[in-house]
Amino acid sequence: MANDAVAGNAVRVAPVEPGERDDPVRAVLAAYTQDLITAVNETLSTFLTAEVDALTEIDAAMGGFASAARSAVLSGGKRIRSTFGYWGWRGAVGGDEPLPAVLPALASLELLHTFALVHDDVMDASTTRRGRPTAHVALAAQHVAAGHRGDPDRFGEAAAVLIGDLCMVWADKLLARATITPARLFEVRRCYDQMRVETVAGQYLDVLGENDPDSWSVDRALRVARYKTASYTVQRPLLFGACLAGVTADAALVTAYTRYGLAVGEAFQLRDDLLGVYGDPAATGKPAGDDLRVGKPTTLLMLARQLATPGQLRALEQIDDEPVERLADVVAETGAVARVERMIAERVGEALAALDSAPVDRTARTALTGLATAATSRRA
Repeated sequence: MANDAVAGNAVRVAPVEPGERDDPVRAVLAAYTQDLITAVNETLSTFLTAEVDALTEIDAAMGGFASAARSAVLSGGKRIRSTFGYWGWRGAVGGDEPLPAVLPALASLELLHTFALVHDDVMDASTTRRGRPTAHVALAAQHVAAGHRGDPDRFGEAAAVLIGDLCMVWADKLLARATITPARLFEVRRCYDQMRVETVAGQYLDVLGENDPDSWSVDRALRVARYKTASYTVQRPLLFGACLAGVTADAALVTAYTRYGLAVGEAFQLRDDLLGVYGDPAATGKPAGDDLRVGKPTTLLMLARQLATPGQLRALEQIDDEPVERLADVVAETGAVARVERMIAERVGEALAALDSAPVDRTARTALTGLATAATSRRA
């Protein structure tokens, strides 16, 4: 059985036995090793403790603000981006390369993720994340409890934007601690910067779609998924890991990671679309139906409108008058849910086909096979 064992933050990967690639349970265990997640969390915790202490020295009030930022980073999460980054790196270097040199870089992806989440929650006016109040909601409550003047909601949103900005800066600082050559770090930064640009582009298109839904289509919704989610959740973290390993942009492994990452990333977002409507809030940590309430032009909703009968379409256009449960039923009745499930399965198939011909380490191939299924069939 392949296994990652952390000893002093060094992850050792044992070889995969023949036939294990076909064992999805084994593959998921290999991919979601708790040892790797623990190493990432410990790296983040150590880094953030020092950063919070430094900010507290500026002003006592900064200590509370910085602690709120630290909580946003450490309050749960599956560490999917650092996991894909790890296997992108491990797939290139094989099983004997020690992890500590690149661990800060992998952990920095979680700071980038927190930046995106906090800003996204402000833009979407979301009230919960991972089963807890979102940053701007928690900060507004602190404003009220302290008896401050002014609008608490406005304060919460402004402070949350700053928390997101701080996490972006922290990501840069932690990335710089990777002990790789300056030339390689420069190439890694190029990949990292492209990931950030694509994330912002996808987020803008997401915001635009809510304000200009009449110009949206299934193709455009998939474009949002490609840049908002696929790029910085799967594709770019994989390429980031390959770059950490010194793989050049024209290598066959990069081509395979690009195909795999795009397919799994889009499937990941399509699953998110379904969970946003039909997911269990106790599992997802977010209310169900928010996308339908605002008429967000997700792939799911665009397909529902495309497939709907005239009566179903009228119901979908009356989002202010219909209960969200009824809207969810109508979407399912159009056949859009079944269509999205097929799209997810097709993309997982495309991802696995990309791995079949990839010059990737055997253990990483097993892990990425499992991740393609685990990340796209999840319930949270």
